[in-house]
Amino acid sequence: MGYDVVGVRRRFPALDEGAAHFDGPGGSQTPDVVADAVAGAMRAAMANRGERTAAERRASEVVVEARQAMADLVGGTPDGIVFGRSMTQLTYDIARALAKEWGPGDEVVVSRLDHDANVRPWVQAAEARGATVRWAAFDRDTAELDPAEVAALLTERTRLVAVTGASNLLGTRPDIPAIAGHVHAAGALLYVDGVHLTPHSRVDMGALGADFYACSPYKFLGPHLGVLAADPGLLDTIHPDKLRPASDLVPERFELGTLPYELLAGTTAAVDFLAGLVPGEGTRRECLTRSMAELERHEDAMLERLDAGLAETPGITLHGSPSRRRTPTTLFSVEGVAPGDVYEFLAARGVNAPAGSFYAYECSRWMGLGEAGAVRAGIAPYTDESDVDRLLKGVRELAG
Repeated sequence: MGYDVVGVRRRFPALDEGAAHFDGPGGSQTPDVVADAVAGAMRAAMANRGERTAAERRASEVVVEARQAMADLVGGTPDGIVFGRSMTQLTYDIARALAKEWGPGDEVVVSRLDHDANVRPWVQAAEARGATVRWAAFDRDTAELDPAEVAALLTERTRLVAVTGASNLLGTRPDIPAIAGHVHAAGALLYVDGVHLTPHSRVDMGALGADFYACSPYKFLGPHLGVLAADPGLLDTIHPDKLRPASDLVPERFELGTLPYELLAGTTAAVDFLAGLVPGEGTRRECLTRSMAELERHEDAMLERLDAGLAETPGITLHGSPSRRRTPTTLFSVEGVAPGDVYEFLAARGVNAPAGSFYAYECSRWMGLGEAGAVRAGIAPYTDESDVDRLLKGVRELAG
């Protein structure tokens, strides 16, 4: 049985408002089961984790289940899953902790393709320790980041390379396994921002070669928080600042304060929803593999329809296309119309396609788009042909 977008759409109460949502790259809409899981956790008796009371045991179970769900989603291990307020916060925490061992002469590599959350934490941590920052550039015409570009920057003093799994602005998917090979040959660590990749593709952080993999459940139908996945043995070598009585166990040593149990329950529900997009038997990981493959086919078809329609519309510029392989994300401009005005025009017609640089600060500037950026349209699991056609109709009306 293939992908049933009609059935999927029924599970999203927000769609009843009537808007066509292309704003998923900034945060997806939420299915009913995720909202129910969050509400259910908040209605139930809950306490700090423990084993003596039912409330303590329930909290412990929620955490265990969420770690296993995220491990299944990204191909990690449950005891290597760290939860935090956001991907940005987790990246800052890891950068500060790793930088304790850096000094003058050490080097880190960041990419101009990345969201600033995978740039500034490393730049600031390096500057605080007197380490050197090296910049990997991407091709402005194709939006591709050549692994050789990264390899050319590596030396025996490289400590870490930070790169995106998929550009949140352009959708570009760098060849992470090839980059990982170069990084590890140089004896460095690889930190992958998987925020924009995780919602659209089956992830196997081991196959990617990522030492650290960070993502955000609210981008893949879940609640607002961040997740970091890494090998527990690697995490055990890192010593973040923490409260004195706080646990020194991995992964708890990286989790500051009491975890948001209701959000963890919602995260588990989101992963289960993704695993059930296509009916079938098997483990959750096997179901995710099958469902994400069908989701990719659906989203790619919607993207092809959108790109073809924009490309044949006079006055439209597609930025960074054609990229060899990208997430279902299109960045475009309308000749003579400011990106913010395009955004407002479409919003008035019930089409949510925001404009800006979306915190991909270096990326937008490198493309020559400045801080104003362009209009971004992202395909999501609930996007159908009528959504795409509504967007194209609005753009054609504006472009004349």
